[in-house]
Amino acid sequence: MKDLLEYMLKAVLGDQKFEINETEDNGRIIYTIKTSPESIGLVIGKGGKMIKTLRNILKVRATLEKKAIALNVES
Repeated sequence: MKDLLEYMLKAVLGDQKFEINETEDNGRIIYTIKTSPESIGLVIGKGGKMIKTLRNILKVRATLEKKAIALNVES
C-alpha cells in the first residue's frame, strides 16, 4: 500500500522531496507524509480535495486487503 501512496505523491509533487513513515497502532496502519512547508498545499489541495482523494483511494485498497488505514500530513 505504501508503494501506491508513493506513486500518487510522485505524480502530485513531481521532483519535490517527501518522506512516508509507516506505523501500526492497534491493527491500524498509519501513514505520515512529511514534506516541505511549501509542498503541503499541493498535498492537501484546494479545500482539502487532494488529501481526501488520496485517503479514499487508500481506503479502497485497504478494504480489499481487509486492513484499516489512516493518512496524516506533517511539515
